[in-house]
Amino acid sequence: MKSTFFAFAAALAVAAPALADSSEGPQPLPMPPAIAAPRDIAYPGTLRLEVDATDVERRIFRVRESIPLAGPGPQTILYPQWVPGGHSPRNALYNVAGLVFRANGQVIPWTRDPVQVFAFHITPPAGASSVEVEFQFVTPTAPEQGRVVMTPEMLNAQWISLAMYPAGYFTRRIQIEATIKLPRGWGYGTALETASIDGGVTRFKVTDFDTLLDSPMFAGRYFKQYDLDTSGKSPVRLNIVADRPELLAATPEQIEPHRELVRQADRLYGARHFNHYDFLLALSERMGGIGLEHHRSSENGTDPEYFTDWASDAPNRNLLPHEYSHSWDGKFRRPADLWAPNFNVPMRDSLLWVYEGQDQYWGYVLGARSGLVTKEQTLDALAMTAATYSVGRPGRQWRSVEDTTNDPIISGRRPIPWTSWQRSEDYYSEGQMVWLDVDTLIREKTAGKKSLDDFARGFFGVKDGSWMPLTYTFEDVVKALNEVVPNDWAGFLTARVKDVAPGFPLEGITRGGYQLVYTDKPTSFWKDSEAGRKQVDLTYSLGLVLNREATITGVLWDGPAFKAGLTSGDKILAVNGIAYDTERLKEAIAAGKASKDPLSLIVKDGDHFRTVAIDYHDGLRYPRLQRIPGKPDLLGKIYDPLK
Repeated sequence: MKSTFFAFAAALAVAAPALADSSEGPQPLPMPPAIAAPRDIAYPGTLRLEVDATDVERRIFRVRESIPLAGPGPQTILYPQWVPGGHSPRNALYNVAGLVFRANGQVIPWTRDPVQVFAFHITPPAGASSVEVEFQFVTPTAPEQGRVVMTPEMLNAQWISLAMYPAGYFTRRIQIEATIKLPRGWGYGTALETASIDGGVTRFKVTDFDTLLDSPMFAGRYFKQYDLDTSGKSPVRLNIVADRPELLAATPEQIEPHRELVRQADRLYGARHFNHYDFLLALSERMGGIGLEHHRSSENGTDPEYFTDWASDAPNRNLLPHEYSHSWDGKFRRPADLWAPNFNVPMRDSLLWVYEGQDQYWGYVLGARSGLVTKEQTLDALAMTAATYSVGRPGRQWRSVEDTTNDPIISGRRPIPWTSWQRSEDYYSEGQMVWLDVDTLIREKTAGKKSLDDFARGFFGVKDGSWMPLTYTFEDVVKALNEVVPNDWAGFLTARVKDVAPGFPLEGITRGGYQLVYTDKPTSFWKDSEAGRKQVDLTYSLGLVLNREATITGVLWDGPAFKAGLTSGDKILAVNGIAYDTERLKEAIAAGKASKDPLSLIVKDGDHFRTVAIDYHDGLRYPRLQRIPGKPDLLGKIYDPLK
């Protein structure tokens, strides 16, 4: 059979010249010349950037930049496209307006590259030594336009949106000096090092372009800073901006777990890869929320009542441990195919299940070890994650975890209609479950003498004091795990991350001494999470989630609501013939256990009304973890503080 095939292929190859050279119809035009590839050589001269951030009422940053020329002739200037931490080409080029290039006092015409639209081609006049760039970055004035980054009380200056650079160079080899003008009296936090402050204008020390873009700023009218590092090793600061001054009122008992977070991270990793670190924390309902990691800082936006409603805000306190851990996992150590020499070379996200998945794991571990959340709250959060991937992600039947690492590029983090079936960046939380599986297996194999902590110290904690990123491959991860305890880690990880797996393995939890169960009462953590998200989550009963206006925001693929024909956007008007309210719906679900009658809903879909019958009789179901009698409590040990 094989020889027949090759003979046929050979005959085709011989016959090929007799075929027509091309078909009828249009042919493609040649592509434009390629943009110069980045070279690892120093760029001559220092770029100078001036940002005026005082127009907070109209939400406009005004930018002036001077770029020294490396030589005569045509030049290509790049606006950053790929966003580190965003893992995608999502930088907001569409908000750049009023772009003008000048040299020797005269305006230079510019042309946008027709393929690489983040590139601008100019030809400076003969004898010009630099090019002056001017533009406005017009930020969203309302949430429906995108993330709000400027309000009358605060701003988030992200240099990646406020600076351009010359093509043809590694950005770590381009030097730049930045200044920013803030409204008078505003405080700020940033990982950049201040050179001077004069009349509201802050000038930062010269640094490389990579470091500038990796060091955003939070600034605000209501600002407070806390020192979190009491070791004297290197400063770690918590910089807070808020909508109102009373929201800054943190108690010593609330600040102490943040200090313990720093200590626990030191004990876990055994090294620091920064000379100082700045948490940037916005307590705001006006500026858009964010969680974005950087090497020496992180951007964190959360509920205004982070401190003032501390008792019920535990679901939001995983943010800082997650982003801080990224300084080691994601910034210092980062996947080799994700690293790029500048911000316009495409990133490849194939190892985000290590970068984000393991960091999701360490975020919860450090949150518990530091006391930002209790061990019980962490176990309750873990139950929610386990339920999501054992029941709430039927999309595991057709799509691997590794393939979801493409989601930041595919979907750009837009809302999607069927999350449970399409999947969406599941490398975060399913990745967390994979690393729990690894940790408990190491502990079991070594009778508790070793753990994933040993991997963290050996993999992320090397080269204490170095800031230079150290890249890794899948093979490097496998090798480091084998140095902790020999095992077929390549096969283990391939089966859980690269293969399509219809059933979700819960071995990490059961090996850890617990089992996933469902009860008719939610945990306190579940209730706080629902309240924070302003949702009613009935995923594991009816198979749907509603907002407070009774509009369905999510439906479980192949669940009871799905089978009854419900979908996102439908609004529930009545339950069993009586006007909808949340408690009435829950009471009807509970009563259905003793009835053979289906649950009846009157639903509005746009201008259409219909009655929907859901034949469901298992009552309310909420996930939680339950101890397995006689098994060691490995999960408890994982979440115990390191001494």
